Amino acid sequence: MNVGIIGCGNIAPVYFNSHKFYNNFKVTACADIVHEVAKKSAKKHNVKAQTVEEILLNDDISLIINLTVPSSHKEIIMRSLEAGKHCYSEKPLAINFKDGLAINNLAKEKKLIVGCAPDTFLGGAGQKAREIIDSSEIGNIVLGTFNLMSHGMEHWHPNPDFFFKPGAGPVFDVGVYYITQLVNLLGSVERIISVSGTATEERIITSKPNYGKKIKVETPTTLMGVMEFTNKSKVQLFASWDVWKHKHSTIELYGLNGSIVLPDPNYFGGELLLSNKDSDWQKINTDSMLLGTPNSEDNNAMVANYRGIGLSDMIDSIKKNIQPRCSIDLALHVLEIMEGILISSINESIYKITTHCDRPESLNEEEIRSLKV
Repeated sequence: MNVGIIGCGNIAPVYFNSHKFYNNFKVTACADIVHEVAKKSAKKHNVKAQTVEEILLNDDISLIINLTVPSSHKEIIMRSLEAGKHCYSEKPLAINFKDGLAINNLAKEKKLIVGCAPDTFLGGAGQKAREIIDSSEIGNIVLGTFNLMSHGMEHWHPNPDFFFKPGAGPVFDVGVYYITQLVNLLGSVERIISVSGTATEERIITSKPNYGKKIKVETPTTLMGVMEFTNKSKVQLFASWDVWKHKHSTIELYGLNGSIVLPDPNYFGGELLLSNKDSDWQKINTDSMLLGTPNSEDNNAMVANYRGIGLSDMIDSIKKNIQPRCSIDLALHVLEIMEGILISSINESIYKITTHCDRPESLNEEEIRSLKV
């Protein structure tokens, strides 16, 4: 399938190169609101540079990859659907649940497929954890924690403003990886209670090219709370961009017969820790798995980065007329969870989730092999 990219920013190179990993799509054109940026990306990746209007009218392109800033996600997805094209979007699906519902309604009306990142839960670590949990090796999961803490993006990202706008913040921008992973492992969320806070009303950029510029913070930078899943497991959340350093692990889940610790769900691989009852931790390495093998460098460490598997699986699902794993049902449910965390903190009340999604089908090595180059 020929696909086109709209939005040639920081994440774009990963998607331009993803067709080197997967065999059922090819990036043939790109566009950006700043046409010079699109031309530069097009030249580097040997594709055609077009305006947004041109790429949407391009009959050779069947699917749009939406890599715009979150505030533009709804517009670009809707325009793609109106142009008769499927759309795979970077996370989140939209900056609020109402916009997500509008996208879902139009996709159904047009009989087109919308998929959405993150797809990291399809990696070695997420799928190995899924296998362990589904085997009941540590019994039913009853409790858990997820901890996402840093000091924001203003010290390294070239254009960090949007991270502090509505539709971003620690939950919408990074917490989405954690929540999606948890839905993959535990199923739908039923209700949420949370509190929020903002340490400072302004952030000062210390990265280039905007060094010294001030950012007005327009969304909470710390959220804490509890999510209760339909299976009655309860997971405590701590998501903050007001912490310089900490020693919490990312995701821990506690079953009736043991515990499991997962690596950062922003990546595809990593080491899991497993304990049966009170036994010592057993290390489970995912480096030998197809979507767990380290293949790129990040912060001077080798990590597994196979972004694009969700897109490839979606294209395969379109061909087979089945539900993609990174489905709009999953993205919409996760979007409501994220908005519910914010609403609960604002209203000082329990937020009851209205959507439900089935856990995505697990992804085995044979299926991955059929999609890889």
